[in-house]
Amino acid sequence: MLQGKKINLRVIENEDYELYAEWLNDPKFIGEYVFNRQRSIIEIKKAFSERNPDSCTFIVEKKDGTRIGIASHFITKYGGFASIQEIGYAMIPNERGKGYTTEVVGILVDYLFLLKDIQRIQALINEENTPSKRVLEKNGFEKEGILRRLGFMIGKHVDATLYSIIRESWVEPKVLKHPGSKE
Repeated sequence: MLQGKKINLRVIENEDYELYAEWLNDPKFIGEYVFNRQRSIIEIKKAFSERNPDSCTFIVEKKDGTRIGIASHFITKYGGFASIQEIGYAMIPNERGKGYTTEVVGILVDYLFLLKDIQRIQALINEENTPSKRVLEKNGFEKEGILRRLGFMIGKHVDATLYSIIRESWVEPKVLKHPGSKE
């Protein structure tokens, strides 16, 4: 379990799959900014059983154990020359705007830079998703560019924005503590 100040991230378990499927298939949870399609519980279970070991999905919980969202990191491949860690996240609607998502991204960034010998972490978001842009920028991500007409949502083509943080910009953990620290 990855512990933050207000929330924890724990690896998704079999008993979470039904709630995960419910959330992914609920337009209110996914929101107007995510490129998504409906998925069956069977499809979700199969995807988790075949998942790359360098990827992980977490359930976001308040300190009292209330499940409020999901977060993940996964590999995005670019041709034969690069494998990049990418992150994703979503919160239930009534828990948005409370700082939880900012903390989730901070935990993911700290975790990945502490755990893996990687140089960058990226996130790809809908160009119109201003709250997510703020979350990423608060965590040191920089806008790299716009991928025009990357997705098709609600009857229209939409642009996506690529954000990244590189190791040199991160410097040290902001949420998680380094295993050797005395704090």
